[in-house]
Amino acid sequence: MKTLKILFVSIWCFTTGIVLAQSTTLTSEFDKLLTDQFKPAESGATVLVAQKGKIIYQKAFGQANLELNVPMQPSMVFRIGSITKQFTAVAILQLMEQGKLSLEDEITKFIPDYPTHGHKITVEHLLTHTSGIKSYTDMKEFGDVIQKDMKPEELINFFKNQPMDFAPGTQWHYNNSGFFLLGYIIEKVSGKTYPDYVEQVFFKPLGMTHSYYGNDAKLIPNRAAGYERGKDGIQNASPMSMTLPYAAGSIQSTVEDLWKWHQAVHAYQLVRKETLEKAFTPYKLANGKPTNYGYGWFLGDIQGSATIEHGGGINGFLTSSIYLPKEDVFVAVFSNSTAKSPDNVAAKLAAWAIEKPYNFKEVALDENTLKGYIGVYENPEAGQRIISLENGKLYSQRTGGPKSLIKPYEKDKFFFETSLSFLNFQRNVNQMITGVISSQRGAQTMLWTKTDKPIPTRMEQKVDETILAKYTGDYQLAPGFILSITQEVQKLFAQATGQGKNELFAESETKFFLKVVDAQVEFFKNESGQVDKLILYQGGQKIEGKKMK
Repeated sequence: MKTLKILFVSIWCFTTGIVLAQSTTLTSEFDKLLTDQFKPAESGATVLVAQKGKIIYQKAFGQANLELNVPMQPSMVFRIGSITKQFTAVAILQLMEQGKLSLEDEITKFIPDYPTHGHKITVEHLLTHTSGIKSYTDMKEFGDVIQKDMKPEELINFFKNQPMDFAPGTQWHYNNSGFFLLGYIIEKVSGKTYPDYVEQVFFKPLGMTHSYYGNDAKLIPNRAAGYERGKDGIQNASPMSMTLPYAAGSIQSTVEDLWKWHQAVHAYQLVRKETLEKAFTPYKLANGKPTNYGYGWFLGDIQGSATIEHGGGINGFLTSSIYLPKEDVFVAVFSNSTAKSPDNVAAKLAAWAIEKPYNFKEVALDENTLKGYIGVYENPEAGQRIISLENGKLYSQRTGGPKSLIKPYEKDKFFFETSLSFLNFQRNVNQMITGVISSQRGAQTMLWTKTDKPIPTRMEQKVDETILAKYTGDYQLAPGFILSITQEVQKLFAQATGQGKNELFAESETKFFLKVVDAQVEFFKNESGQVDKLILYQGGQKIEGKKMK
């Protein structure tokens, strides 16, 4: 018995050692991923990773307030942006279970005067971003009211008469108007204001003591400041009335409170299991094609493991939350700067936690092999993808997108240097390349067929610097989104809000193109001969920008 006891103790010590070693390795990898992106003297982030019901990692990085030199703490409060949508979705599903509404109810049942243009727009259409209603954050006029406090009825009146983008159920387009309307429906059906509903039904019962409906006037302990990239570097986030995101994005919270919310949802404390399963099922369009969205959550995968997830983006803040149900892993990363996205790092943390890290190593391919990939590839829904070879390196560029370096990790398989995206080239029986399959985290895979079309080229021209000077200034492309045109001797540069500065190259006296992204800019004069607007051509769109005074 003595010998057996010693043996059992030895086995226990050995297995405990393995667990400790795994935990140490994970912590080390997590620390490295986060310190690479969130530096001590820069804007920061809070992070939480949980596995099988227990928090295994919770830390903070960088600064909560750059001006006051306040270090970030794990308990800091952030605007969580569109993660709010899952709270709204659960509220709707609760009211459905209570028999107070149906997902098939038409929105005119709750808003009788809402113009539907002869279509049937249901609650489910709003939940799944398939209503076809114009998203108010896509409207140019939104910039005129972005700092104005508005009641729900006022903002609904602001966007309700806009033309529809498509017939309900036929397409998917991310839509803040849909979730704004859901918030108003919650108020009409429950008899509570949306802020009262989330506070009384969710925050208080679940012990979410550091969660709030957004209110910039209210004193909120440990609230992190928000930042964005400006022309001269990082600056304070542009102001925005928190009455406007409403049920689409107004909640403020911490990573730990979001973890409490996650536990309650998945323990079926808020809605029944069968209801939640419906929320986590990809919605199908009228033609039978599935989307990658359910009710308030995106549905994707990480290294082949299914995910239920959502991110948020709002003035000064970017957030990401990911759940892998099979492995029972939950990750939340909140960033207090729109210049530092948490999306990739959150996915990498999750991948490490499930022991499927993104550890792709570049392999060498000879130049002849690389030349075989060059060409114009097309997808009927997404346009063109151009594969080019420059200085022995292969690049990929989609219509309207940036030119990105791709690196081989084996023959015919490439990974993108700056994102969790991959290309897998296809060959026929004669080993000729016929197409390429693209896959990207959070998006559906696409097949691009190789064509015989030549790679388009643009001829550069020189334009006199006195003419270039007339184009300088700020042009508003969308609410809170400015394209700044500056000049440095004989060079013209463009810098969009929150982005870097890029050179514009002339192909005529008035039309210019970018090399880093597939986009063109054309300048126009008014009747007085003054340059008063530009048009940005990108991704098949023509976006007009009026020159600001």
